[in-house]
Amino acid sequence: MAFKQTDIRNISASAVKLISDDWALVTTCAEGRKNTMTVSWGGLGELWGRDVAFLFIRPQRYTYELLEKSEWLSVSFFGGEHKKEMMFCGRNCGRDTDKFSATGFTTVELDGVPCVEQAKVNLICRKIAFQDLNPAGFLDETIENEYKNHDYHRVYVVQIVKTYIGE
Repeated sequence: MAFKQTDIRNISASAVKLISDDWALVTTCAEGRKNTMTVSWGGLGELWGRDVAFLFIRPQRYTYELLEKSEWLSVSFFGGEHKKEMMFCGRNCGRDTDKFSATGFTTVELDGVPCVEQAKVNLICRKIAFQDLNPAGFLDETIENEYKNHDYHRVYVVQIVKTYIGE
């Protein structure tokens, strides 16, 4: 598929729908190893005068390991399609499984960043901040129920550098 650069503000879908309902894939590469994972927790917005995405990733995830070694990543949206493949990418570890071969997803490099070719929208992002969630900051005690193993997410704030839509 060919991709055309656009402004993030031209994406008319709800950010909540894009991430929470339709899900997204986060893809990165470090030391020659590439991986993708499904995310459904996060957001899109503005911070520090920049267009950003917020991504929540647990420390045991292989993508976390790669993100710690890479400055660049992509966030890919599929408009609600490819749910079966995305579920596979969320439930299986890239340390043990080549998710691209298993799902039929292919990657394309946009500005040197691996993106999922089947996506309707690919965001090229650069990490600009992170913060580990701390349960001391949970004002609603039921949030702790999400963390039976105390494996609190790291929140990555990534600047959306470019936006590409599939043609």
